Amino acid sequence: MNSMTGFGRAVAQTDRYNILVEISGVNRKQTEIAVNVPRSYAEWDASVRSIVQGAVSRGRVGVSVSVERLEEADGTLQLDEKKLASLAGLLNRAADLAGQPVPLQASDLLRLEIITSAAETALSPEEAWPVVEEALKEALKDFIAMRAAEGANLKTDVLGKLDTLEQFRLKIAEHAPSVPARLREAMLKRLADADLSVSADDERIIREVALFADKCDISEEITRLSSHFDQFRTLCASSAPAGRPLDFLCQEIFREFNTIGSKANDSTLAHLVVSAKTELEKIREQVQNIE
Repeated sequence: MNSMTGFGRAVAQTDRYNILVEISGVNRKQTEIAVNVPRSYAEWDASVRSIVQGAVSRGRVGVSVSVERLEEADGTLQLDEKKLASLAGLLNRAADLAGQPVPLQASDLLRLEIITSAAETALSPEEAWPVVEEALKEALKDFIAMRAAEGANLKTDVLGKLDTLEQFRLKIAEHAPSVPARLREAMLKRLADADLSVSADDERIIREVALFADKCDISEEITRLSSHFDQFRTLCASSAPAGRPLDFLCQEIFREFNTIGSKANDSTLAHLVVSAKTELEKIREQVQNIE
């Protein structure tokens, strides 16, 4: 079981460049991967996304890649002649169509990266990618390890709370059979207080109690709760992503407790159900962080 929360960081170096990769994750219902790479290395985006996507199945994961030169840049500039020739041809055509010259400023050449620093372009995306990939996988390894450690803590917590729910289920199952008997006693007492002498074996009393017992029977809900708890533990023991099925089970468990509460015309059962639903809500909050 893994948490969706995690962080990983790795640094790799070439002879002149420092490459830093950071990966962070938070909870989301679906998978969402955000990649942030330098503009001149935009072609890495798809490869980075593919590697990360193969390692996570749920959550929002942010990946940041930065490239920094180790030594001071020498200030040398270089000209991309092919790009400049292409731009000049387009401007000449635009001038012909407009009937007037189209000026070109030095700032335009810098903005369009026709004039660039030699230091900035010394490391090509193709040359740098193997180093970036190495750092990415190292950061991803740390990221997954942290998610696993956090997941282990979540597992311990939710299973402990599930044991508490099991105790509530047992108390409800133990108390439920006594409810019809107390109803019969209450009915006889009210009849006696009204000076109506009716035997406990009276067919009308027996029929009324039987109807009430049938309406408030919660044996099926208790059985389904036991089954849901078993499935919950099985999912927690699995190495496969369990967040979505656990979330579904929490909804089903809530529905069973809700039904018990609506059927049980008894203050003790109502109190147990409220306590159980409060504990279940704590489990649901933790499940939202499970991958």
